[in-house]
Amino acid sequence: MLDWDDLRSFLAIARHGTLSAAARALGVRQSTMGRRLAALEARAGARLLVRTPRGFVLTAAGEAVRGEVERMEQAAFAVERTVSGRDIRLEGVVRLTTVEGFAEVALMPVLAALARDYPGIVVELIGADRTLSLAAGEADLAIRMARPRGQSILARRVGSVRFGLYASAGYLAAHGVPDFKAGGGAGHRLILTRDETGMYPEIDRLVALAPQAVPALRADNRASHIAAARAGLGIAVLAHHTARGTGLVRLASPDLGGREIWLAQHRDTRETPRIRAVAEAIAAALRAAAPWFSGDDAAAQAPDNPVPTSLAGSTMRSNVAPSMPP
Repeated sequence: MLDWDDLRSFLAIARHGTLSAAARALGVRQSTMGRRLAALEARAGARLLVRTPRGFVLTAAGEAVRGEVERMEQAAFAVERTVSGRDIRLEGVVRLTTVEGFAEVALMPVLAALARDYPGIVVELIGADRTLSLAAGEADLAIRMARPRGQSILARRVGSVRFGLYASAGYLAAHGVPDFKAGGGAGHRLILTRDETGMYPEIDRLVALAPQAVPALRADNRASHIAAARAGLGIAVLAHHTARGTGLVRLASPDLGGREIWLAQHRDTRETPRIRAVAEAIAAALRAAAPWFSGDDAAAQAPDNPVPTSLAGSTMRSNVAPSMPP
């Protein structure tokens, strides 16, 4: 009988193209991936993958096998979710994936409150350069800036993030305050992304607002945008909550819009107490921090302890915490 770990390794290599990337995806050593692939091919009596300069590619036999292994994988995930859904303990790992920079500036206080109230729950933050699949069991909870889709996914809107224009005092002293209405941003420099496919509508609005300005930097990492603006490189579009405490000057500008914040999980895990406890705490914290995300200077406070007392007390400690609505 073929070994399931060998089959999982084959599938990971087929998806990622290299032993190193597949090993990272499964959390094992690269040498382990190579041994598992060799063992699988020896048992199967056929070559399933071949190495090329561009990475591993499937053979005809590998193509035929891949679909069957993917069906096995989905069945395994279904079993895992069923077992997890019946786990009544308020302990264990909850895997949370979120957008870049969000956890660092918005979630650490609520995670600290969770660690205090539920020392048996360990939140595992997953950083990835791709959207992780809840259906495939790659994460338990996801915070996203667009509504997740899928019949098996439960999602709720827990807030919204608004954007503004920011620059350093040094930059403004050297270049002046931009006149978007009359001058179209002439004489100014912009900090932009490399992506021009519409993934960042707030960036597109800045480009439309300042057609006479020139790019100063293109970077997809938003932390780089903050650092560049602080260094005086140009004007950046930043979420208001990420700009707080940076010393940057907020510029008057037309509305740049915003993004909705969505919290999602797989339908099969909605009754798992540890996942529900984390989900309810995060949802309450983000809703309580709405002025902070909106850029409302009169009302905004950094969410140093954003967990409402009722949630940190009896509600969170209950084994029958409210389920996530569809």
